[in-house]
Amino acid sequence: MTKTKSTSDAVMAATRRQFLVGSVAGGLMMAFAANHTALGAARTLGAGAYEPSIWFQIGPDGRILVNIAKAEMGQHVGTALARVVAEELEADWVDIEIVHVDSDPKWGYMVTGGSWSVHTSFDQLSRAGAAGRIALLEAGAHMLGVAPDQCRARNSMVMCGDASVSYGEIVAAGKIDRTFTDKELSALSLKPTSERRVLGGAVKALDIPTKTTGAARYGLDAQVEGMLYARPVLPPTRYGSKVLSVDERAAKAVKGYRQTVALEDPSGVCQGWLAVVADSTHAAIKAADALKVDWQAGPRAAMDEAGILAEGERLVNDVRAGALWVQEGDVDAAFQSADKIVETTYRTHSVLHFQLEPVNALAFEKDGHWHIHSGNQWQSLILPVLAQALEVEESRITLHQYYLGGGFGRRLYGDYMIPAALTAKAIGKPVKMIFTRSDDTGFDCVRSPSVQKVRSALDANGTPVAYDHAAAAGWPTASMAPGFLAEKVDGGGKADSFSISGSDHWYSIPNQRVRAIKNTVAQETFLPGWLRSVGPGWIGWAVEQHMDELAHAAGKDPVAFRLALLDGKGRNAGEAPASTGGALRLKAVLARAAEKAGWAKRDALPKGEGMGVATCFGQERGMPTWVACIAHVAVDQDKGDVRVKRLTSVVDVGTVVHPDGALAQMEGSTLWGLSMALYESTAIENGMVSDRNLDTYSPLRMDQVPELDIEFIQNDHMPSGLGEPGVIVVAPAIANAVFHATGLRVRDLPIKLKA
Repeated sequence: MTKTKSTSDAVMAATRRQFLVGSVAGGLMMAFAANHTALGAARTLGAGAYEPSIWFQIGPDGRILVNIAKAEMGQHVGTALARVVAEELEADWVDIEIVHVDSDPKWGYMVTGGSWSVHTSFDQLSRAGAAGRIALLEAGAHMLGVAPDQCRARNSMVMCGDASVSYGEIVAAGKIDRTFTDKELSALSLKPTSERRVLGGAVKALDIPTKTTGAARYGLDAQVEGMLYARPVLPPTRYGSKVLSVDERAAKAVKGYRQTVALEDPSGVCQGWLAVVADSTHAAIKAADALKVDWQAGPRAAMDEAGILAEGERLVNDVRAGALWVQEGDVDAAFQSADKIVETTYRTHSVLHFQLEPVNALAFEKDGHWHIHSGNQWQSLILPVLAQALEVEESRITLHQYYLGGGFGRRLYGDYMIPAALTAKAIGKPVKMIFTRSDDTGFDCVRSPSVQKVRSALDANGTPVAYDHAAAAGWPTASMAPGFLAEKVDGGGKADSFSISGSDHWYSIPNQRVRAIKNTVAQETFLPGWLRSVGPGWIGWAVEQHMDELAHAAGKDPVAFRLALLDGKGRNAGEAPASTGGALRLKAVLARAAEKAGWAKRDALPKGEGMGVATCFGQERGMPTWVACIAHVAVDQDKGDVRVKRLTSVVDVGTVVHPDGALAQMEGSTLWGLSMALYESTAIENGMVSDRNLDTYSPLRMDQVPELDIEFIQNDHMPSGLGEPGVIVVAPAIANAVFHATGLRVRDLPIKLKA
């Protein structure tokens, strides 16, 4: 007797994951789906049975909508991702539109940071675009009455000789039902570089028009009917503060003042917080200033920058402290037989984000569902914290995404949404909470001060044979995303990769040991944060200066010394597809940068001028962006001034998806690195940052901007990240240039020649 398969049998027999292209509700939807049934792509998509993923759709009018689950903070991420889709889809760029989506679970895990966006999405979106093109080409060929192999797709059209049909017309016919298995999708041939018409070319960024006209919506623009305004009143310490008394008498005299709310936060983010509620932002600011509060400060109220650095110094000199991040060869034995040992200690000070738009959020509950309107970089991180704070299920919260007036890592943690939501819950009305610049700074997730001790052993030829690096700082990931802590080398614990990446460099040294150490004193004083380029931004300060010091100790040219160590052997050979070529690609950008900058003639520079070099591989070894930077500086030792005349950078990012955006990213990150190298820093005083506004905290000014010469290596390797790399190389390159000009080593950041 033959048994007929049921629908459930068909479901069980289906492939695990497929890409579906189907006509749905008058449009064409393209999405990944898990456990696709035998019902067909169109019916499956129509039932909403796609898996969480970035997907796109085409309307009968030919408009192509690409859904962007990444945050837009000036980097044109939507344009870059849409380019990837359009290239393989063979779409006309004028047909492309983008929308930044909310936190609905259907979009999957949502995070924008670490230069991950294009790198992690490129292959998936390329293949999705290619599959969409094939489905449209097959349907278009059917409408034209010819075989698919007689047709080609170009500019949102399927063409055969003089006959053609547009994507919009194909979609309007409503007869596409195409499925691609994972295996089929992986086997699709992507276009060679020579045939690309969208990637790498000149197109208009899709977010520019609304930003130009003022129609772009930022978190500060969010509003709903009946909302009130709030300003937070911050406690004297991040942790452990308690409100003892509140005097509202002066606040009540402010027109528009409503009330002051003491925030009870089950998530523990807001400890000892108050919120002033008013009819306007102005009234909320004025009333909060008039409020008189008596607090019991937390246990770290007396801690300062010097104390945190002293603890870091103690930790890096404790051989038992920390987690092993790199362990190769026999480091101790190599030191015992060394001809020369070079040991140096480097420090960096606290740095603030100071993004243009202060943090803010609009929160309200409607029909039992919470709506939070704000700009955020990591929705999937803050959702469970919000749920804990509001004591509701995550499914009852939706984050509505807006453009970010600067992120730089500050908005990776959406903690600023919590006091807004708690205030709205307390008063039962929509609340828009806006932090003043001073509030934002006091609540900032500071880039932790750090101490690093680096020791290297040289043989008789001046070649490094051992490298020992200990780095101590506050760990952002330990407090905000402990699930992202990485396993130690010996499997005995966890380390924060975002506070030690960069130490696992690509220089070939046979014996290496790196320890990542959490500075608990820093951790208990403030909330350490991710700031543009995260760990490598201060780790590179030590690695690249130390390499220069080794070259000097060996009596070798700093560029030649590095080139000899970038041999691309062993663990430094790289792996396809992300790091194809390995250290040899870093070697190539270094050689090119030295050539462009005129490194060979640096000893002929006028007195008081010098050149210095540094390299980096971006934020993570697993997705390297190869960068070399040559800094040309002029130093006035009498005044203690360092003026950067020129920064020459050569970059290998693989495929350059959006050239204009790539250049802007490198320019911006390079200037950010320059700003932190010479001008930016604050200090922890009495448990809080000492600088609360831009009258005392001084970033780079326009008249301090040097000439920038940035070149991209052209190739077709997998694209990597461009949000961070420029930050990393600038400070050590300047410090090394100062040494060339003056013979002075500056091992504290920011660079100061005089106290």
